[in-house]
Amino acid sequence: MKYGFVVPWAREVEFVELARLAEDSGWDLVCTWEPVFGQDPWGQLAAAAVSTARIRLGTLLTPVPARRPWELAAQCGTVDRLSNGRLTLGVGLGAVNANWSSFLPDEGRATRAAQLDEGLAIWSGLLAGQPFAYAGAHWRVEPVTELAPPPPVQQPHPPVWCVGALRPGKVRQPSLERAARWQGILPAVAAPQATDSGLTHVSFDNIVTRLRGIREGLGLPWEGYDVVVEGDSHGDFGAIHDRPQSWADQGATWWVESWWDLPDSPDGLAELRRRVASGPPQ
Repeated sequence: MKYGFVVPWAREVEFVELARLAEDSGWDLVCTWEPVFGQDPWGQLAAAAVSTARIRLGTLLTPVPARRPWELAAQCGTVDRLSNGRLTLGVGLGAVNANWSSFLPDEGRATRAAQLDEGLAIWSGLLAGQPFAYAGAHWRVEPVTELAPPPPVQQPHPPVWCVGALRPGKVRQPSLERAARWQGILPAVAAPQATDSGLTHVSFDNIVTRLRGIREGLGLPWEGYDVVVEGDSHGDFGAIHDRPQSWADQGATWWVESWWDLPDSPDGLAELRRRVASGPPQ
């Protein structure tokens, strides 16, 4: 199992300092997150890319439906080249909160799901090289004949982790099917009574079993696929606080600490630095 964490609150320079501290403290991944409008995560990741040498850099999450996919592809390509191939892109439908609604309408989950699929198709197609064209319900792309950027280091593109939500009692599992087509899953349970991700060891086993079957049906290998569990081994956020090894025993390949219980304050930053410096929860 590999270990990462999401930086909940930090200014740009602080994020770079935390990335360097994480690399020195034995972590495998440091992530930022992406609002519709806020601190630019891609500026943070680019700065961290040139200030570190080993640790992977990622987003948890990028709301692809809120992004123009060609701009996202350009940003990902830049960070991947600057880091010499250390970028991981975490994606989802996005949370329709006040930050979202200040700029974008809520067109519903079905529309955002279609935009996520189209956005990823364009993103991956552009990073794979020219000529590339795409015609969908939401975006249309023609081959780029000038000013096309160089390819990313990771070919054909950096790995993508998708939120994959199990719908209990449903035969079709479109969210799991989407995650199965990419390089990793952030598993969750889509149930009205669920809190946080709704993930338990029982539901996790169900997700992994279904996911593996979907990938085999698509002719895709299970070996090398990332299964990511988000937990909190220090604080009180969420419902997953048990040993990472218990999830690794069921097939998880990554444990990512989510420390959203920390306040956006000097005391919160000091505690964040302490948690990062303490290293992964081995």
